[in-house]
Amino acid sequence: MSSTNLKQVEYEQPEGGAVCSTEYAWARVPAELSPAERTALKDRIRRLLKEKNAVMVSHYYVHPDLQDLAEETGGMVSDSLEMARFGRDHAAQTLVVSGVRFMGETAKILSPEKTVLMPDLDATCSLDLGCPPAEFSAFCDRYPERTVVVYANTSAAVKARADWMVTSSCALDIVRALHERGQKILWAPDRHLGAYIEQQTGADMVFWNGACIVHDEFKALELEMLKDQHPGAKVLVHPESPPEVVALADAVGSTSAILKAARELDAREFIVATDSGMMHKLRTLNPDKRFYEAPTAGDSASCKSCAHCPWMAMNGLADVARVLETGANAIEVDPALIPRARQPIDRMLAFTAALKNGQAPGALVPHLGAA
Repeated sequence: MSSTNLKQVEYEQPEGGAVCSTEYAWARVPAELSPAERTALKDRIRRLLKEKNAVMVSHYYVHPDLQDLAEETGGMVSDSLEMARFGRDHAAQTLVVSGVRFMGETAKILSPEKTVLMPDLDATCSLDLGCPPAEFSAFCDRYPERTVVVYANTSAAVKARADWMVTSSCALDIVRALHERGQKILWAPDRHLGAYIEQQTGADMVFWNGACIVHDEFKALELEMLKDQHPGAKVLVHPESPPEVVALADAVGSTSAILKAARELDAREFIVATDSGMMHKLRTLNPDKRFYEAPTAGDSASCKSCAHCPWMAMNGLADVARVLETGANAIEVDPALIPRARQPIDRMLAFTAALKNGQAPGALVPHLGAA
């Protein structure tokens, strides 16, 4: 088997200050496998999962092979919120997390007694890289009266500095509840998602200046041109996208919300502005519908990621088999951080569970200042 290809990504710093350390992102992308190699590796992984009392969880953005194999072996493919719940509640003593590092760290924080393995420990996230803990802590110190809400795409150390952690599927509900209780918000790290939440909730928010290298590259001008080519298509947009792209959407939401909209909206064609890894699940669940990738290229483009996260692309079957066999790439989180990092995650999980069960979540919103 061939090993990997090196992908270099030149990432333009967000405007307004060099708070981001992702000017030169990189990724080792596994080479595509032959059908025989894929079959052999999948059989090997199935055997190892049983032998090691392990389960796979895969994000929607990783390779289709990893998504399918997770479901076929009793694991799951989902967004980061459901991945966190599943890993916490599953009986398996080893979790194999196909995604990026913050997802593995979150699983370890929630299940410190379990072994959490990742195909590649260097698979990270521009939002995580762009929010260094020391700088973020100093930013929080400037706003001691504010409730600190951080996106899941952050390190354990940043979560430990926060009052709440949110994912894109629950951020609106949580910030709205905080706002209704009179709390002012310090938000990090994605400025586009933060601005969308502010616009939707009316909350008083200050923002860390970060962006996702995938969603930041979607282009409104070219999206309008693509809409002209497919006048019946509905536009589905992840709120990490720029506001002018969000403004063109028929539905805005997390990966799970995009799947729901594709299923329920009255349309046969869809243009999708999120990581292209989502296309596999969208097409699998809706074989009678057509899906087009929202444009990151064109006359106004400066595309670096081309709608697929280079770090998500680092996950591959060969590395899943290797870590199961050897125990390599185990996620470690400083034990001293775990209790503080777990608190904002547990708050989110309790809030969303109450919401799902039809309970009033307001009582779960304490009056908090900065952590």
